[in-house]
Formats: sequence, C-alpha cells, structure tokens
Amino acid sequence: MAPQLGPHELLHVFSFLEARDLLSAAQVNKVWNEVSMSTELWRQLCLRRWASCRAFPVVLGAQTWRQYYFCRSELEFRVESGRPQDFICKAISGHTGTIDQLAYVSPHEYRFDERASGTEIWSSPEQPAPLVNLVAYPQLQLVVTVDTQGLIMAWKAETGSEWASFSLPSSCSSVETCDHPEGPFLLVACDEGTLYTMTVPQLQVVSRVAVFPHTPVNLTCSPDKQWVFVSAQDSDLGPKLKNGGLITSRTQISASFKDRSHRHFGRVFYTQPLAHPSEDRPPVSTTLPIRKSSSACWAPDEAARLMVLHSDDVHLVITTFELKANKSRDRVNILAQQLASFPLPDSVTPHLMQAHGSQTILLTSSSELVLFTIHGLQLMAFQDHQQPITSLWADADRVITAALDLSLRVYVWNKKDTSPVLKSCYHLLGGSHRWASVDSPT
Repeated sequence: MAPQLGPHELLHVFSFLEARDLLSAAQVNKVWNEVSMSTELWRQLCLRRWASCRAFPVVLGAQTWRQYYFCRSELEFRVESGRPQDFICKAISGHTGTIDQLAYVSPHEYRFDERASGTEIWSSPEQPAPLVNLVAYPQLQLVVTVDTQGLIMAWKAETGSEWASFSLPSSCSSVETCDHPEGPFLLVACDEGTLYTMTVPQLQVVSRVAVFPHTPVNLTCSPDKQWVFVSAQDSDLGPKLKNGGLITSRTQISASFKDRSHRHFGRVFYTQPLAHPSEDRPPVSTTLPIRKSSSACWAPDEAARLMVLHSDDVHLVITTFELKANKSRDRVNILAQQLASFPLPDSVTPHLMQAHGSQTILLTSSSELVLFTIHGLQLMAFQDHQQPITSLWADADRVITAALDLSLRVYVWNKKDTSPVLKSCYHLLGGSHRWASVDSPT
C-alpha cells in the first residue's frame, strides 16, 4: 500500500493549485478537505490575484480569506458582465455647488453585501471660503480639507470634529497623502511654488522647500510613497473646459509649451528627507533631464518608474525614468536613468495619462482612449465615447472612463495574456453631476 501524504506535505502540494482545483481536492476525504480550507492557501491565492489586498479582509460578508476570494471573484464577474441589476446610482444631495473632490474614509476596499445607500455621516460647519481639495487617511479615520484661501483643516472622520488647522501664505495648488513606513504625513504645494511637508493629524510643518518660485505646482507620489514628482502647474495638459467643449488641439498644446524653454518643469524629491529634514543639508532631489514637462504618472507595479509627458520643441514626447536612491552613511544621491522615450503621433493630443503594470501607458485624446508601451508601440485604441473624456481610472483589474455627457465606459484587463489586453465591456449612462468623473473602480 502506497504511503499517504501527511497534512504538511499536502499543504505544500496544494500551494501550487488554483481555487477550482482546491475545491475538487476538498471532495476527496476529510484530511484533504481540512488542508484545502487552510487560511494560508487562500491568503496566497488572494495575494497572487489581487496584490493590493495586503491587509486581512475584515469586511462584511468576507471574514476569512476564502470568503474574500469568492466575494471578490463574484464582484469582478458582475463588473465584467455589466448586468443592470448589479448597479445602483444615487445622487449626493445637500450641496449647492459642484463637487470638486472625493475621498474614501473607510479602510476597507470593498463591502460585498451592502447596497449603496448614500447616508450622510456628518457635515462640517460652513467654511469661510469654498473647499477646493480633500484627502483622507482611512487608517487614521482622518479627513483633510483645503479651501481657496489656503486654509488646511484636519477632521475626525467618525465625529466631524476639528482636529487641527494651518493657513498657507497663498492658495493651495496640490495635495498628496503620504503613508510612509516611518509614519504618515501630508505634502502640500501652494501657488507661490513652495512644497510643505506636514505631520498628521497635527498639521505641523516639518519642512518647506521653494521648488518653482511664484509658480503653482502639481504633486504626484509614487506607489510606495518614497518619491514625489513636482511639476509646474501652468504647463499641465489636464482637460480644460470651455463653452461645453474640451480644448485639446495639438496646436494649442504645443503653444502651451512655448516661451518656457528657460524654466525647469520636472523635479523629483526623495520623501524621507522631506519628513525628516537635516539642518545642514537641503532635501534630496534631482531635476530630470527634460524641458517643459507636463503630465506624469508612476508605474503601479514598479517602486520608482516615472513616465513624463513633455515637449522637445517639435513633438510631444513620453519619457520613462527609473529612479534609485544611492545611500551612503551620511548622504543620499538620486540616480535618474532613462529607460525609454518616444514621440506621440500627431493624431494623439493627450489630456489625461495613467499607467498600467510596468510597461503600459494609457492616454485620453478627446473622446479616444489609447494604449502605448513605454517604447512607443500602440497597443490598442478605443473610440467608445461620443463626447470628450473628462476622467480616467485605471487599476490592475479594470479601466473606467467618464465623458462630458456624463457617461461611463468600463473596460477589463484580460490577465490570461502575457501582453496587456483591454476589453471594452459596457456603457453606463450619466447621472446628475455637473461634469462626469471617476473616483472608484466599483
């Protein structure tokens, strides 16, 4: 009689199986059933399929990793199939103006067995000036708002009570949260071109750096929050609405770069020295070897891969850099290595830009969604919208675009292929917002 595998040996063998195989193994006998239900097996399955679910999935309807796997698989099936009964749309009431920014306070990625209710939890007191930005720290249950006069306020998300406040010397141009391993902090840029680093929730300034004097700047943090790219806001190619249309002609984009050749529009900071500055050294940063940069995005599957849209005076170009911090005992130097660069076709006039994986760039050009590799190979192009695209969401599972007519288009990545393949799934008609926007993958 052949010797039987013990639980430890079975666990090792089962670690190579997929979910369907584990379910089949569970039907063999009691021992196989117990091993196939192992928490570690289902945890590894979840992490292989959804790298973002690092925290234990304590959400309604998913108290174990096995339940999480099936709940999220069902959710993805619903998203891909686009059944009308799986979607709920509810307008956010109680506002007299437009909604400029959204942020999630809950630390849980999904709530599988709850239907959207849109119940108001709390509302802040009326502010002296309109709010223009809002970010959240879900693990701290903290919300941070910024108004048009540069007043920053931190709020307790559970009660709505004020935690702290700070006034900038000028209006705020950009805000980024930074959940750094050494502790969370807040990055804020103001219209005078200064970058502030603040503690949260106290909002105490730990460093300030003059980046681009008298020029509003944009901030874009890397996925691991170790880097922040700072670019001049007046060269931004974000969607500009005028008379119900989108200004994205290539002539206008090229003109927006003119008369800026003497100025730098791209600088990368290593965030750790920003949060822990040295008295005798400036923060660690480097200016990228390009002129007149505009939009930028980080590759989600790489710790420090940055794609930058810029101009070489003749073409619009996308250049990809790999950043590295060389650390010695008393000094940190930044090495920016160019990995690839390519000019965009004349037919593409980009106004939104995001990355997928480590090699793929998504661009919106008027009503078109276009995919390129970092080396310039055009992979796919979609012309599903009737009006210009105003917002773009991309993650490891899907892409969602929103257009000026309040419509949404949902795409799903085909993960069975070695190269990125995006499938156009279905169209959702608009709602009651003034402009369509995307802030969630669900």
